[in-house]
Amino acid sequence: MTKKHFFLAALFAAAALPIVLAQDASLAIPRTIQAGDALVVSSSGSGNGTLYIVGPNQVLKRHMQPGEAPQIPPGVLIHAGHYLAILSTGSSTQSASFDVMPSDKPTKVSFLAEPSRLPVALHEGVAGAVYVFDRFGNLIVKPTPVTFQLTTPAGSAQTNQVVTRNGAAWTKMNTTAHEGRDSFVARVGDISVTRLVHQVAGDPCGLSMSVHPVGRDLQLETAPVRDCSGNPVPDGTIVTFSETYDGSLSTADVPIKQGIAKVDLPAHPGGVLSVASGVVLGNQIRWEK
Repeated sequence: MTKKHFFLAALFAAAALPIVLAQDASLAIPRTIQAGDALVVSSSGSGNGTLYIVGPNQVLKRHMQPGEAPQIPPGVLIHAGHYLAILSTGSSTQSASFDVMPSDKPTKVSFLAEPSRLPVALHEGVAGAVYVFDRFGNLIVKPTPVTFQLTTPAGSAQTNQVVTRNGAAWTKMNTTAHEGRDSFVARVGDISVTRLVHQVAGDPCGLSMSVHPVGRDLQLETAPVRDCSGNPVPDGTIVTFSETYDGSLSTADVPIKQGIAKVDLPAHPGGVLSVASGVVLGNQIRWEK
């Protein structure tokens, strides 16, 4: 018989029993216990009986005599939730409910951090969420302090301290001004979990170019392309060079290599040369020679 079938059989059997509470019989049981603790059940009635304990993912059956105090040993009732104890003595049925609470000691921390890759210098750009569990996998709903810390490779750190609500805690952190792999740590007691956040350069900032004649052409070359925090923009970022001459427009998309982008375009006296990357516009130069 599967656990599910046994659970249903226990409920149907309890429902079929006469619900007669003898005046001299009562079922004594704690109102709450912690997950993994022992449970002592006692009754003041007389005669043999069968005790059923029905709870989340768990059904127990024990034979007992009213007046005795059978014990459910430690490590058996491990799932947090609401339980029902039913004692059947043939002539009467006694019942009582109790709750199994999560342990107060955190043993496992689930830490989610996102995104794992993002630009530098973003306000509240990194989000972290923590879920705290006991050793049996129950979510600990008791308020529990959590410390979040985001540390740069240079060693500077941001720290936020949060108390869990219903087992969860969350925070947002600012990304720093320098690219690199930051360490995002969540600590609960003596447990720590680390996630890496890769901060990359932002959009180009202060984009500028120079123009030099090369034979019959012009060579357009950017200065080293950096973001607004001074970080080099990654190679492969596209830079668009444009030339407007006599009502016509020609463009060239060039990837940055070793920090700069350059291209050769035909030289047209009076032509207007410009540079851009994404939505960032650079300087313009009118070629008059």
